[in-house]
Amino acid sequence: MLYFSRWKTTLIWLAVLAGVVFAFPNLLSQQQADSLPDWAPSKKLTLGLDLQGGSYMLLQVDRQDIIKDRLTTTVDDVRRLLRDAGIGYTGLSGTGQMVQVRIRDDARVDEAKTALNELTQPVNSGLFGGGTVAEATIEEPQPGQLRILLTDEGITYRVSSAVAQSIEVVRKRIDELGTTEPVIQRQGVDRILVQVPGLSDPERLKNLLNQTAKLAFRMVDTSVPVQEAIEGRPPAGSEVLYSTDDPPIPYLVERTVLVSGENLVDAQAGYDQRTNEPVVSFRFDSKGGQRFGQATTANVGLPFAIVLDDQVVSAPVIREPILGGTGQISGNFDVQSANDLAILLRAGALPATLTVIEERTVGPGLGADSVAAGEIAGIIGAVLVVAFMFVAYGMLGFFANLALIANVVMIIAVLTLLGATLTLPGIAGIVLTVGMAVDSNVLIYERIREEHRAGRSLIQAIDAGFSKAFSTILDANVTTLIAAIILFYLGTGPVRGFAVTLAVGIVTTVFTAFTLTRWLVAEWVRRSRPKSMPKGALDAIIRDFTFRFMKLRRFTFVFSAATSVIAMVLFATINMNYGIDFKGGSMIEVQAKEGNADVGDIRARLSELNLGEIQAQEFGSPREVLIRLQAQGGGENAEQTAITLVRGELEESYDIRRVEVVGPTVSGELAQAGTIAVIASLLAILVYVWFRFEWQFALGAIIATVHDVVLTIGIFVISGIEFNLSSIAAVLTIVGYSLNDTVVVYDRVRENLRRYKKMPLPALLDLSINQMLPRTILTSVTTLLALIALFLFGGEVIRSFTFAMIFGVVIGTYSSIFIAAPVLILFKLRSDTFRAGMDAEDEAETAPGIADKSTA
Repeated sequence: MLYFSRWKTTLIWLAVLAGVVFAFPNLLSQQQADSLPDWAPSKKLTLGLDLQGGSYMLLQVDRQDIIKDRLTTTVDDVRRLLRDAGIGYTGLSGTGQMVQVRIRDDARVDEAKTALNELTQPVNSGLFGGGTVAEATIEEPQPGQLRILLTDEGITYRVSSAVAQSIEVVRKRIDELGTTEPVIQRQGVDRILVQVPGLSDPERLKNLLNQTAKLAFRMVDTSVPVQEAIEGRPPAGSEVLYSTDDPPIPYLVERTVLVSGENLVDAQAGYDQRTNEPVVSFRFDSKGGQRFGQATTANVGLPFAIVLDDQVVSAPVIREPILGGTGQISGNFDVQSANDLAILLRAGALPATLTVIEERTVGPGLGADSVAAGEIAGIIGAVLVVAFMFVAYGMLGFFANLALIANVVMIIAVLTLLGATLTLPGIAGIVLTVGMAVDSNVLIYERIREEHRAGRSLIQAIDAGFSKAFSTILDANVTTLIAAIILFYLGTGPVRGFAVTLAVGIVTTVFTAFTLTRWLVAEWVRRSRPKSMPKGALDAIIRDFTFRFMKLRRFTFVFSAATSVIAMVLFATINMNYGIDFKGGSMIEVQAKEGNADVGDIRARLSELNLGEIQAQEFGSPREVLIRLQAQGGGENAEQTAITLVRGELEESYDIRRVEVVGPTVSGELAQAGTIAVIASLLAILVYVWFRFEWQFALGAIIATVHDVVLTIGIFVISGIEFNLSSIAAVLTIVGYSLNDTVVVYDRVRENLRRYKKMPLPALLDLSINQMLPRTILTSVTTLLALIALFLFGGEVIRSFTFAMIFGVVIGTYSSIFIAAPVLILFKLRSDTFRAGMDAEDEAETAPGIADKSTA
């Protein structure tokens, strides 16, 4: 119905107005947004790290670190418990997850077991439904020999506890940097995700997070010269540690801890009044101050070591007792290192080492460039689409453009309200939505034209056009929404941002097409009372097609089968250019500080670092170079070491604009997640199409989509374009787009099967495809206009993504016509399945033009 009651009209425009109100603050600077009245929305869309710069790090608690600590603690506990019980023992040692001890008196073995039973007592755990966990078990493999085994469940419990404790320590350390809105959250059992937007010095953040900051005050052992201890064997109860100097200085240090960092209550960077050198002043709590005072009183004239993470920061001589509970740490500090040490000490020690297994860092300069590129691409794409729609449909195109503008505004408003993060792939999602949103309007307008040419009055044709296009648009958008939802749940980082943007865009597109556009057209009809459809410049070009597509089906089947086989053979025989997301390694984008970058010099300098295969190539402009390092193969920390070496070699002449590091653990997980995402989306869509149509349609849609995916993979192999995480997003979007196109054709086939039940299937398919061809051409052109703008002006970072999308749109349009439709003939689809619901008018109808003549 074209009639809109007053309350419906009010609700429609209230929704649009709400979109404008909530999206408006994004046009203001942060200062202007903060100055808005309290009652006015002032929340702005959060920019991702790739748009404003900053760091994304995935940290993993070192399980072996936890095991080592638990082993040391258990050995100490065994020693303490047996001594307290007065039981003699020998051979106390720990390896792996096992502690062994031999009881000297066989008669006291049971007594020893009872004494050690404290170690096997279950502890309350938040894991496993809030039950208890036994951290150790005791067994007696030989008479008199006891073995304490640390359980895997106990270690997992300790790892989980360490993650919870580490999150708080990491949060304190990052808060000390003064950054805004950092994201610190648990991921899985043993990982912590850290995102710090707008950070100007990501390397400093990494240094802060890489240190456990376990501080201890220990006496220096002066009983033997340190060199003698190095060459021979250190005295029992002592060990050799090295200083942070360059070159490092060895110290023989007692293992006994006088005071630990747990007793610190404050640490501040300052200057030594005598030397004016940066120092760190500290203050103990009452217990720590008392112990420190006792230790310094008893050891006047002797050196003691301040040990941080098994390195000696300094080793001063105790000149006099230090009774105030305060002191200072001096060393080779500059102002920043003194500040960083103070931050570490204030925040407290991490319970275990945190290893960076994935890092994505973007400098603020590159972020600003990405924003500018995204804005340019978005504006150009929008202008092209708006101009094309106006040319194609005249006044109706103008209404579609108004709805399109409202659509983009509402997408931004919804993303702002959701607190979503807009990333560069997210911008790509908006630009893609601009192209695809037109599809709904094209479907409606083409349906109106059909109904009008069939003899209905303009008002009846408009009403029927909106009503009959609804199911087609719903089916087409739901298939894309399924792909977006699966991409969100199985994707990570920027890919999830793209999925959110795409999903929101689909919802707002359906709203604007069936409410706002309909209201605009209804108001135009009410006020102008037109007698005929508005003319567009393309009317004479894309009307009344009568192509005989089904006559080509054998040729297209052979062609598609051959190209698909070639693509699979190339994929199996030629190494695809996998990005670091899937094979691990590092990627660094640098920009010359002066003049153009010298790629040859960069390769030569980095080759001397013995980091394996190194690729360096110009990236975007002569000043910029993209460097790829192969996976180092020495564990997760090896990648970070490689990045540090490259930074040290190049940072004098080049600005580090972007760093991505993916360790072997994460790369394997990303490859698996990407494969699962594609398969899961195909299965989910198969079920939906089967439910909405028939099994022949479902299999036809999947065959056409698999064909598109295979050829897209083939184009990646042939072109050598990097296949990375964004490429998975592109493949899944192609899946959604291809199915969108296929479902639109299938919807018309289903309708014509009900209408022309005696028509041969090949002729009916030709009729259906020709009826939908204007829509297919217009939608493909508008989507390609948006994507080409993104490809040309969106920047190098997403060029591979948009290239894949452009190819996908072309191949998706081809497959919906030449693969999905002819497959229905192969599966012997019968028209009697769709006869239910026919009315007398439909029974009397005959096919126009091409259908009557077809003998295919």
